[in-house]
Amino acid sequence: MQKFAQEFNTLNFAIKESQNILLFAHTRPDGDTTGSVLALKEYIKSLGKSVDAACYDPYPDYLKPLAEEKFELPDHLDLKKYNLIIACDSVERGYNKIIPQIAENQVTALVDHHPDITIQGDINIIDPKFSSVCEIIYEFFVFNKIEITRKMAMFLLLGILSDTGMFQHSNTSAHVMEIASALMKKGAPLSKIVEASFANKSLATLRLWGRAFDKAKINRLNGMIVSVLTQKDLEECDAGTEDIAYVASVLNTVPGTRFSLVLYERSDGIIKGSLRSEEYKGVDVSKIAAQFGGGGHKLASGFEIKGKVIETENGWEIV
Repeated sequence: MQKFAQEFNTLNFAIKESQNILLFAHTRPDGDTTGSVLALKEYIKSLGKSVDAACYDPYPDYLKPLAEEKFELPDHLDLKKYNLIIACDSVERGYNKIIPQIAENQVTALVDHHPDITIQGDINIIDPKFSSVCEIIYEFFVFNKIEITRKMAMFLLLGILSDTGMFQHSNTSAHVMEIASALMKKGAPLSKIVEASFANKSLATLRLWGRAFDKAKINRLNGMIVSVLTQKDLEECDAGTEDIAYVASVLNTVPGTRFSLVLYERSDGIIKGSLRSEEYKGVDVSKIAAQFGGGGHKLASGFEIKGKVIETENGWEIV
């Protein structure tokens, strides 16, 4: 990976020179931020370093069948003790909150594949052409001739599967498939990852999905399929916002649609919007998200706005 040769060298040097290292995952952690953080954690532990993984939300329950891990709450950590802080994926969703507490003598590294990242670290490895941060971390390991253990391979494949939608999204290149093959040769359990991440859904999740699908409406003028989930929906289904993942992707498969939008209420008065499309449909959903102060990739973006969703005679409105 010639493009990041200097950054990969610098990051590995910083890791080896640091005794206390903090890894940071984004809020509402998904497979990519979790996989990249935990793969790095395994490598750093092998060097005999002290390493913590932090996140403002807990380690996802659905990933516990893969590995019993734990995310530390940043507010419970002495952030000043870390020589190096590495943020992985969607670095503006959580990591940005601790920036004012970081001292000048602490080295920071950002590893991301989202466009329009506005914050900077001492080491910046950011490129939206990658399918996932786990793909970047894989290249980092290969470049520095770091042995990828079975556990590291599992975490990396988790992230790649998560952000490619199990190889269904347009970011699934031939190179991504080659990496997945190499990780499976290292012992990454594909079927176990798929079962934990995608197939093993609780009854609460399925109820919530059913409600989202039942509410879905198609706008024939622009090809949008949209659905809404309120706090009442989550309460009645005994589900959480983490159960909403993949609804937008599933809706995007409906014939005759060009892109999907799922709006759902969070308990803090924020409405989250998730947008999905496919290359052949010719819609850049990041431009739609940008109109609401959000962003992301051309085919997978999101935004957050304050308000509440209400149903009217004319449909759903945000007030």
